[in-house]
Amino acid sequence: MKIDETSSQPKDQIKNRTKNQIKGLGLCSGGLDSIMSALLLQSQGICVTWICFETPFFSSESARKASHMTGIPLITLDITNDYMEMMKSPKAGFGKNMNPCMDCHAMMFSKAGEILKNEGFHFLFSGEVLGQRPKSQNKNSLRYVEKNSGFDGQILRPLCAKLLPETFVEQKGLVDRQKLMDISGRSRKVQMQMAKDFGIKESPAPAGGCLLTDKIFSSRLKDLMNTQKLFNKRELYFLKYGRHFRLDSKTKVIVGRSEKDNRHLLDYFEKDKDILLNHARLPGPDVILTGNATKNNILTAAMICASYTKSNLGENTDIKVSAKGIETILYVKTIKALEFKKLMI
Repeated sequence: MKIDETSSQPKDQIKNRTKNQIKGLGLCSGGLDSIMSALLLQSQGICVTWICFETPFFSSESARKASHMTGIPLITLDITNDYMEMMKSPKAGFGKNMNPCMDCHAMMFSKAGEILKNEGFHFLFSGEVLGQRPKSQNKNSLRYVEKNSGFDGQILRPLCAKLLPETFVEQKGLVDRQKLMDISGRSRKVQMQMAKDFGIKESPAPAGGCLLTDKIFSSRLKDLMNTQKLFNKRELYFLKYGRHFRLDSKTKVIVGRSEKDNRHLLDYFEKDKDILLNHARLPGPDVILTGNATKNNILTAAMICASYTKSNLGENTDIKVSAKGIETILYVKTIKALEFKKLMI
């Protein structure tokens, strides 16, 4: 767990805290709804803190920006290992792609609840709005998340609370229900007006950004989970970049699409485990071979590399191969990249 100590609440935001210092811990994506839910509670004198979770599929970047803008403290927590266990068989299943939205939210509230118990928070909250997302933010879905989080009755959705059953939080008088909202649907006009009223000059767009909703990324993740069985976090980050080719059940070739892609791939390249290939003379992609570094696999990787350079089709060209710090040159025939389409994930 990391606490962003650069963020601290300005004195004028905390002077109205209740004498009992009611404390709420909120899930933060960094989007407009997250910010408005926190400021709405803060306007009641409640001390609010955010928590944001990180995996290779979503980051805390937007939440950090929101924390810096508002002065609301932010806790960040990497949950990749537990998340991947859940991904093996989410109780509520997946959405259109590899997005287990309902079980994802339940896990986040469960993890936040552990912090709640250890750090003396009184309740959990989020910026969810009823009906904003038809499948994951309808009444049944919100109820599923609450029941499966282990913190039933302790989760408040300030922006749509008046449309939902009264929580223990409200029943105990920790929060004034009459000062909460009854927002529903996809329109953000109310939130935009709230932002204006709270003095937020640069209203952020919806945070979103979960790669598990992306079709191509989901295909790569499904391949990794179903084919390799065993993999590490580094390989999950690789899925975000380049073109991916499956050579066998343990081996992949990843080809950078651009200079930016190349830089990101090299961030996760490990010279003691991977093979790096690129053209010895011409501009082209960085190519990484992970898994079984057999002669045939290295040769295939070299031919894939050549096919994405400006080498003349049908002619031999020289590909540099770097393995454990040792560089060699392979001369391979340049063929069309389409010839490898059947290997592409």
